[in-house]
Amino acid sequence: MSHLYYLIGPPGSGKRTVGKELSRLTGAALIDNHLINDPVFIALGGNRHREAWPENVWEMVGQVYRAVLEAVKLAPHEVSHIFTNYLADDPNEPKAIERLRELAAARDAQFLPVYLTCPVTELERRMGSPERAEREKINDVGTLREVLERHGVLPVPNGAFTLDTSRLSPTEAAQAINEHAKGLK
Repeated sequence: MSHLYYLIGPPGSGKRTVGKELSRLTGAALIDNHLINDPVFIALGGNRHREAWPENVWEMVGQVYRAVLEAVKLAPHEVSHIFTNYLADDPNEPKAIERLRELAAARDAQFLPVYLTCPVTELERRMGSPERAEREKINDVGTLREVLERHGVLPVPNGAFTLDTSRLSPTEAAQAINEHAKGLK
């Protein structure tokens, strides 16, 4: 059975890093949220020019997202996928989870949302990593604080599979996700 993993967490929680380890462990294709966002963001000049981005920037990102979802839908059944995303504390954000749940059902794949948590002090510490700046991610504490204060983090549903990435290495987190998935069969 194929899987559709959905790693959800705030900026700096390790979604891509854990996703890379999970991909290495399982062979699943990693579709990091920046794989979808960056073609648009980079074409617009990157984060340095964020204030000049057009109002329809998220509509453009949505076009890329829809194309990726269509490609995943058409992928061979044995291909598993890992999506990553930061979801804000907003009533519309759970729709992203439902879209991927529906995609998994259409592929007859097991859907596994995973909530990555991490204390804010650790998120702040991680902002300085060179890879974050290189990949057009939030990379300064002030912007992180602004995003978290303005948008928050989608609350973790009761009983959801949750990992605190401040307490696990990326390899340990990937192994825990893989073991959880095996236990659901």
